[in-house]
Amino acid sequence: MPAPHAAFRIGHGYDLHRLEPLAPAGEGRPLRLGGVELAHDRGPVGHSDADALLHAITDAILGGLGEPDIGQLFPDTDPRHEAKDSAVFLAEAVRRASEAEYALVNLDATVILERPRLLPHKAAIRANLARLLAVPETAINVKGKTHERVDAVGEGRAVEVHAVVLLARR
Repeated sequence: MPAPHAAFRIGHGYDLHRLEPLAPAGEGRPLRLGGVELAHDRGPVGHSDADALLHAITDAILGGLGEPDIGQLFPDTDPRHEAKDSAVFLAEAVRRASEAEYALVNLDATVILERPRLLPHKAAIRANLARLLAVPETAINVKGKTHERVDAVGEGRAVEVHAVVLLARR
């Protein structure tokens, strides 16, 4: 648990998921980012719903608190987490922040994905994240980037997310 005198805590989260053709042609799940489904012929491979944005945000909050990471709290070896909505993981991180008397000040996230483009979905993602985190939309920033066709992300074979949160003592 954070030192009682810490007025602010910063957390960084990161996630990466391989993208494959959707089932039954492949192992890909529907592509969800920030709890919003994006139409795409490929999807992330993962034990839960594989929402890389929610996973990175969850880890950012947990990291800011000095808590165990998402893989420790919700291991992919546990069958209870198979296809689970990642909003459940985020809710647990938010609960732990509240219990530690911290509140989210803001979130800044970068989604790196060659396609589909994030721009048409950003408003829906921001609105859903604000709802899940119980903060105004102005506290949420989500940026979309490509990897300019470099490496697995740039070749459309993966999605990568970085998230930074600022937590303030209540």
